[in-house]
Amino acid sequence: MRLGCAAYSYRDLLLSGEMTLEQFIDTCAAMGLDGVELTAYYLTDTSRDTLNALKRYCFRRGMHILGTAVGSNFTQSDDAALRQHIQMTKDWIDHSAVLGAPCIRVFAGHVPPGSSEEEAFERCVACLQECVAYAAPRGVMVALENHHGITTTAFQVLRLAAAVDNPWFGLNLDFGNFHEDPYREFEQVAHLAVTTHAKVTWQSGQERRPVDYARVAQIMAAVGYQGYLSVEYEEREDPRTGVPRFVEELHRALVQ
Repeated sequence: MRLGCAAYSYRDLLLSGEMTLEQFIDTCAAMGLDGVELTAYYLTDTSRDTLNALKRYCFRRGMHILGTAVGSNFTQSDDAALRQHIQMTKDWIDHSAVLGAPCIRVFAGHVPPGSSEEEAFERCVACLQECVAYAAPRGVMVALENHHGITTTAFQVLRLAAAVDNPWFGLNLDFGNFHEDPYREFEQVAHLAVTTHAKVTWQSGQERRPVDYARVAQIMAAVGYQGYLSVEYEEREDPRTGVPRFVEELHRALVQ
């Protein structure tokens, strides 16, 4: 397994202008990471020239663009809004192909007011199937994150994956987003993972507990996973000090 970092980890610095994407890439290179996830929220200019320049910058710094990420919502009951999110995802699939990113992270969504979970599920499956069909000939995998809403549990994730049923579809397994029996749920969905998000902690009721990454590494190795543990840092500490310390923790867990 390789280590990477999502730009979201430095979200406040990126949004305030205190850090550029190039400085984020430099920071990851300085930590000895292998790759970066270029979250869409921080690329306001997606022209071909800008994407090519960013791709070149990563290459010159020895950094792999491990993926991109969008904040999609595929359960909306408003058809116009739903089409906008499908088009946004397709646009970013195209951007991913330009960047050489092998996958794009997407969200499913929550059950909107006035809808049942089954209705939300059916809308989401249709959206995912359309996006995956668009992504496949462009060589980009669509990675659905277990991110609350209709992906709160392993059972919900497994059901969605079975309904989409496409080799260009997989899971962005977020190790901080299961809240009942996370290690059992990791085991249930690990075979679907094409990329991951490594958070420091997971929420258990009103308490946050540290994720045991030595245990996570064993679970992922058991299904032959050889991809990224990509840091998605959400703790209160400044990421400039918190992320490097967490990266060292992950390094230690991987060599046990």
